[in-house]
Amino acid sequence: MPVFEYKGKSVSGTVVQGNLKAKSRVDLERMLRSNRILVTSVSRKPSDLNIRIGTGIKKIHISRFTRQFATMIGAGLPMVQCLDILSQQMEAPELRKIVGEVKESVQSGTTLSEALRKHKKVFDDLYVNMVEAGEVGGALDTILVRLANYREKADALTRKVKGALVYPIVVSIVAIGVTIAMLKFIVPVFAKMFSDLGADLPGPTLIILGLSDFINDYFLVMVLGAIAVFTAIKLYGKTSKGRLNLDKFKLMLPALGTLIRKSSVARFSRTLGTLISSGVSILDALDTTARTAGNRVVHDAIKKATIAIAEGDTITGPLKESGVFPPMVVQMISVGEKTGGLDEMLNKIADFYDEEVDAAVTALTSLIEPVVIVVMGAVIGGILIAMYLPMFDIIGKIG
Repeated sequence: MPVFEYKGKSVSGTVVQGNLKAKSRVDLERMLRSNRILVTSVSRKPSDLNIRIGTGIKKIHISRFTRQFATMIGAGLPMVQCLDILSQQMEAPELRKIVGEVKESVQSGTTLSEALRKHKKVFDDLYVNMVEAGEVGGALDTILVRLANYREKADALTRKVKGALVYPIVVSIVAIGVTIAMLKFIVPVFAKMFSDLGADLPGPTLIILGLSDFINDYFLVMVLGAIAVFTAIKLYGKTSKGRLNLDKFKLMLPALGTLIRKSSVARFSRTLGTLISSGVSILDALDTTARTAGNRVVHDAIKKATIAIAEGDTITGPLKESGVFPPMVVQMISVGEKTGGLDEMLNKIADFYDEEVDAAVTALTSLIEPVVIVVMGAVIGGILIAMYLPMFDIIGKIG
């Protein structure tokens, strides 16, 4: 519905102005006349350009909502009142709108889990299943606290992994950019000078000049080729086989593969342990955990475990066969199954691997930083030395 800016006078002669939503200018004037306002001018307000990718809602917004909701429910406030308060104070406008819609659904008699399920892009299967288990078991306040704890720890784990990946990627991009800039803009200046002097050039200098000519001649082709390769990998990763192969490749990478493996084990353990302790059946918990695994190799291992349990077998066999889960993890899960304390054992594994991820992030950062600095120094230093070698020969001849 469009927004109109208006000016007018009240019965007492006071000038009034403001903005109102209306279907048309005529409807707006009718509304104002009913409020005894004489309209003097009306103009349609231009729409704000609002381009947003995705939902515009960050994971931390959902975590804060869950924590605040759990606190309010635990304090004994009615659910509709909790949702009403939260719908007014959420940071993200889109989340405010969604919480308001959830409140209206609950107010009309829908269960909370059904109301959340209508917004799958914001509240995933894990979230909805846990809330549903809390409603069925009459322990929604307890489940919300567990869900808030789970989301906060999962968000912290994600931030650690992203932080470990961002640094080397940014440094590598800067190093490549500096190298290309030198070959494209600085080296040609030296090339022209050498050509004017007619000096005999050594091998390293000829190699650098050749690289410079290649980049200047085929720079656009290289950029388009890089975009094409990136697009092809993205499209390949969207296929079932492609995603499996790429995820296998990630796990095989030195240092980085170890970090991904440990974070996958931590996420699996935390998710499954939280769902089981919240009263979700083991088969539903495994199905939800598989969908939120984040790695196709782990996803397939969990799916095999689901089939094994449905056939009366244990969960440990398929996990061991996947090669992702270390023997210690498989043994601890086996002990948890036999003693009936699987959820507790999984949470202990998750806590342990959270610390392992911290150590892996520190090790990766400390390993990559000197390597990148050495490589960057060697490349840039090599280019400079190659450019100055002919200068020494020219100076010697002049002397």
